[in-house]
Amino acid sequence: MFGVRRLCSALSQRFQSNRNEMNAMPTEIVLDAKNQILGRFASYVAKQAIEGNKVIVLNAEKAIISGRRSSIVEKAKRRLETRTHGTQSHAPVHQRRPDLYFRRVVRGMLPWDKPKGRAAFHRVWIFMGVPEKYVGKDGSGAPQAGASRLTSPYVTLEDLAKEIGG
Repeated sequence: MFGVRRLCSALSQRFQSNRNEMNAMPTEIVLDAKNQILGRFASYVAKQAIEGNKVIVLNAEKAIISGRRSSIVEKAKRRLETRTHGTQSHAPVHQRRPDLYFRRVVRGMLPWDKPKGRAAFHRVWIFMGVPEKYVGKDGSGAPQAGASRLTSPYVTLEDLAKEIGG
């Protein structure tokens, strides 16, 4: 009997803390993707969105992908060749614009099949450049995602989009 009471008490405290977290006002985080490594930066954005924050990403076209330009472009073009022999409505959609490409990368890092992941995805706003609304706000980068870590060549999303037709 004593163990059941302890278990019920622990569960009610856990659910109460989850309820308080869900009712908390989400904070708006403004991030700048300029000279940020795409994968590391996107995982940071996804994590912030899962935690309930509204994430605004500026300058998405200036995010970088590390590696040789030729191999990155070749891989992206090969991905564009993926099609379907069946109904086109069930075919994969390949993004070519830098902001939509970035958005798709973030979506791949979220549990999209669960309501929590979809809600987090809808809290992410990605822009090319800086909209008038965010001109005065100072966007920060993600920790450990700066291009200064790279010793290899890299390509910006803007350059990749031009190569694949975006």
